[in-house]
Amino acid sequence: MLKLVLLPGMDGTGKLFSEFVALLPSSCEAVIVRYPTQEPLLYQDLEGIVRAACPVTEPFLIVAESFSTPLGIKFAAKQPANLVGIVLCAGFAASPVRGWRRLVGLLLAPLLLRVPLPNFAAKFWLVGPNAPASLLMAVRSAISSVRPRVLAARLRAVLECDVLAELSQIDIPILYIQANGDRLVGALCLEAIQRINPKLKVASIDGPHLVLQRQPRIASEAVVEFAQSCCPFEMS
Repeated sequence: MLKLVLLPGMDGTGKLFSEFVALLPSSCEAVIVRYPTQEPLLYQDLEGIVRAACPVTEPFLIVAESFSTPLGIKFAAKQPANLVGIVLCAGFAASPVRGWRRLVGLLLAPLLLRVPLPNFAAKFWLVGPNAPASLLMAVRSAISSVRPRVLAARLRAVLECDVLAELSQIDIPILYIQANGDRLVGALCLEAIQRINPKLKVASIDGPHLVLQRQPRIASEAVVEFAQSCCPFEMS
């Protein structure tokens, strides 16, 4: 059995992985990492939580979504035992926002994240205009369960991150899942990663930023196919 260690997006709750996990074959065991909702930990603090969740003697893959992709890169760069591959989903190795927009984000993050996420913003940035009402509700619920100061700290971490040097130290296979309709993380983020690691595989999937949630079947198939290439296992 191969273990998939799932690192969540900015909400950090792991609740939004449920449909993706349900579509994995029984030969893959999903381990969902959850981040504290009340404490604004930085990437280096969260790395200890990831390490504690990873198996010690069994092969495993990291599947890092959005906010967690720099964390997954930092962790993989230390070459932990039995890590056979890493999946970066709608992710980045350096701030996805540059220039004046980045400065505005740093200044306004504490204010913007104090109000509940409006439906129109969730549809535009995260789930797409035709998202099911159940997914929209789940996303808003997951985000609202996290204290605003924690979300603000995570947004600042995203805007200030740069793990390109760590990316160059990874010698295991990498799969990048690109959401073709992503309005948060653009194609330039993938290009920056490809310049450092031109051998990485890319799976382009039609969907918004939360592509694992909008296209769970296609995404799970891409991850399982990649997992098989990293560490062949019997499908069941």
